[in-house]
Amino acid sequence: MDLGLRGKRALVCASSKGLGLGCAESLAEAGVDLVMNARGEEALEAAAADIRARFGVSVTTVAADVTTQNGQADVLAASEGVDILVTNAGGPPPGMWTDWERDDFIAALDANMLAPIALMKALLPSMMEKGWGRVVNITSVSVKAPIAVLGLSNSARAGLTGYVAGTARQVAGHGVTINNLMPGIHATDRAIALDTGVMNAQGISMDEAKAQRAATIPAGRYGTRQEFGAACAFMCSQYAGFMVGQNVLLDGGAVNATL
Repeated sequence: MDLGLRGKRALVCASSKGLGLGCAESLAEAGVDLVMNARGEEALEAAAADIRARFGVSVTTVAADVTTQNGQADVLAASEGVDILVTNAGGPPPGMWTDWERDDFIAALDANMLAPIALMKALLPSMMEKGWGRVVNITSVSVKAPIAVLGLSNSARAGLTGYVAGTARQVAGHGVTINNLMPGIHATDRAIALDTGVMNAQGISMDEAKAQRAATIPAGRYGTRQEFGAACAFMCSQYAGFMVGQNVLLDGGAVNATL
């Protein structure tokens, strides 16, 4: 299927590995030139070189922490006029409600709510001027079904979801769509970190911890970055222009809900 994206340009945040990398790969396969961002320069340059070699698209790299103002400035300087924005940042650490203080919440909000909002505010005007644009925010299944030990993530990502719900309707008339993609458990470093937490808490092996969490998913397995990236690319495509302010679950059926 031709997604109608050849020649477009996209900023994909936190794209050296995991779900961000999956999105960058799928967009590149569709012919999109990329601005790839991540904190780790070595992994970022390796991922960018692989994408250039496989798909023949232009890739600009920006090694910066997009959750900081300086990092955002660096990323935006390289991303002027992009057609597509994919926001992404690692989630805050797990814990219990008794563990978190104000500074913990501020850090979570900076990473998972305020940084995406800042990028949208900076890049939406040029998309609106051109009459075409796509924004996909990588949030979390926890927006739909809160996860007790991820209270920091639940809070920040729910705030971003509320912001998108209103903003998406304000820009849709200019040919710009904003939607959220909510991953469940995928085979990424984040899953390894959470599996490790289960392993340590219960005194079981890593394989047992992974099997225990996979058993909560009707599909019986973790998702892949390739599946996730393909969903993101579709949401950026010419066929998704009528999808506005939606929250799309990609969780293998883990959330048991009718709506």
